[in-house]
Amino acid sequence: MALKIEMLRCFATVARHGNLSDAAGVLGRTPSAVSMMLKQLQDHLGEPLFETDRKNKLTALGQFVFEQADHELRQFDNTVHAIEGYARAKHGRVRVATVPSVAGTILPQAISNFLNEFPLVHIEVRDMDSASVLRELSRDRVDIGIASAGVSAGALHRQDLMSDAFGLVCRADDPLAATRDPVCWEELGSHRFIANDLSRLIVSPAFHEIHARATLSAQNVTSLLAMVRAGLGVTILPEMTVRLLRAPDIIFRPLAEASTERLIQVLKKSDKPASPAARELEREIFAAAAALRAAERAGT
Repeated sequence: MALKIEMLRCFATVARHGNLSDAAGVLGRTPSAVSMMLKQLQDHLGEPLFETDRKNKLTALGQFVFEQADHELRQFDNTVHAIEGYARAKHGRVRVATVPSVAGTILPQAISNFLNEFPLVHIEVRDMDSASVLRELSRDRVDIGIASAGVSAGALHRQDLMSDAFGLVCRADDPLAATRDPVCWEELGSHRFIANDLSRLIVSPAFHEIHARATLSAQNVTSLLAMVRAGLGVTILPEMTVRLLRAPDIIFRPLAEASTERLIQVLKKSDKPASPAARELEREIFAAAAALRAAERAGT
């Protein structure tokens, strides 16, 4: 007969309480069932574990078995607790790579709602450009990616999160800032355009010509806006990115072409099931995005 974890639990409980009745109450069994399990354990070991039938004094073997059983039971219970906690999203870690605009708008509310229910889960957030998000996902360095659509994502699973309108970004004293009306591509003809990775996502043929003749470009938004502030030119960015800046010296004008929007997607590896905690956080991300869209509609 092989030793079973419940035999050790039964013996340790009796040894801890010093009698069958109290131990039986703790274990939710009858005293006769506890006594029978103890007998099976002692028969297997071939020596008594208690010096008397009163079960209040251990033999040398009983003391050794109790010390070993107590250690193994704690480890077993901790393991079960960890497994159940992971399955219920109460423990674990979720790594998120996202474009900065989402990191500064949607994620804080999503994480706040998530931690209200799962406070013990560790969350790691990294903000980066879309290409870097895809690279981190492909290398299994993150669990959830949030990136702009239009970048090749291979076999990754995509789900639309939200769209974000592009617009012209210029200095407050630029002639283009004189009006906040939607801007046409023709208005940019006499202005130096500063290209960036996000503006490459615009598919308009008229804009392609503007983008193609750009002699300045920047990947980092901080560098890009420093160029705009220095009067080196104007650029195109999504509205959510500019809104995060709260910069009075920078003006955002919407574009007249209605199709100029950036689509933001949640990305995951298709061949790797998400952890329960990752699934719950993803659900909160979509809920926070929906709440943001509703607030924007209510404010217009």
